[in-house]
Order: sequence, then structure tokens, then C-alpha cells
Amino acid sequence: MTKNPNSPDPADSPIRLDRYTRAEQNEILGDLDDPFSVAETGLTWRGKDEHFGIRHGARLVAHAGLVRLPLTIDDTPTEVVGVGGVAVAADVRGCGLARRVVAAALEHARTMGPRHALLFCRPPLEALYRRLGWHRLDGDVLVEQPESRLVVMPLRTMVISLQGDVPWPSGRVRLLSLPM
Repeated sequence: MTKNPNSPDPADSPIRLDRYTRAEQNEILGDLDDPFSVAETGLTWRGKDEHFGIRHGARLVAHAGLVRLPLTIDDTPTEVVGVGGVAVAADVRGCGLARRVVAAALEHARTMGPRHALLFCRPPLEALYRRLGWHRLDGDVLVEQPESRLVVMPLRTMVISLQGDVPWPSGRVRLLSLPM
């Protein structure tokens, strides 16, 4: 059996990226106006501070970003590590790259202090994140938008413990930031 030359090698390990530019995003997802299919939400998104990727040869084929974020749960302040910008090139999906790049990002997130990571995803991706150990939050999550607006996040909100099996506290969640 001949190996597909486009298939990533298991030796293509996740790495921490110094930066993640629009050109690198285009390298993974193509030059699309709405590469994450979230324009219909009408939300303004914030960038990530930490970036992890997988290269196959010279080509970047997967990415996950992190940012530390303040939030409240029933008005009690806390912080989470926001995970976003998870992307895998279409021609190499199904090779476990999302699992590997998100695992590398979460490994680093465990050193950042917060007890949980949080992400927002479209409904078709919920099953993928469940397989990766994430749990869906029930209830609305409020997120900030420009001009001091608060809106209910229309995407699925999912969380994962970064410190063993620490349960997510119950209560109303408000992200004190633009979503990531």
C-alpha cells in the first residue's frame, strides 16, 4: 500500500509557534472570507496570545490558540484559558491532527493557572470535542461585544478541566471579554 504524500507523519509533532498570521491561517484553511463559518453570529472575536501548530514538511496543517480570560460564574470572578482558532487543513482531516494540536495547547494551558479551559464551537463540531474530553455547558453564556454590549453566545460552549477532574461550578456564566 502506498502512503499518501499529503498525509502527515506521526513524527510531525505539535510545536509552539512564535506567531500566527492571517497568511498562516490561509495556509491551513484557504483564503476564505469566513473560514470558521461564524460570520452569521455577528460577533466580534478577540485574538489568541499563544499558538500551537503542526507542520507537515514546510506547510502548516493544524493550529490551536490560547488566551487567558476573565469571567464570572454567578458574579464570582475567576479565569479560564480560552481555546480558539482550532483549524486543520481539509486535505489532512481525519488523521488525528485536531486531537494532537489541541492536546499540545492544553498541556501548555495547564501551566497558565486557571482550572478550566473553555471554547465555543459550531454544533457539528461538538461531537469531535466530546471525543477529546470536553463537556458542553448548559445554560446561556454572556459575552462582551464592542460598545459595552452583552450578548448570549449563539455557539456551543464547552469546557474541560485543566487540573485533574475539577468539576465546572454551576451558575450563570459571563465572559468579561470578547469571545475567542
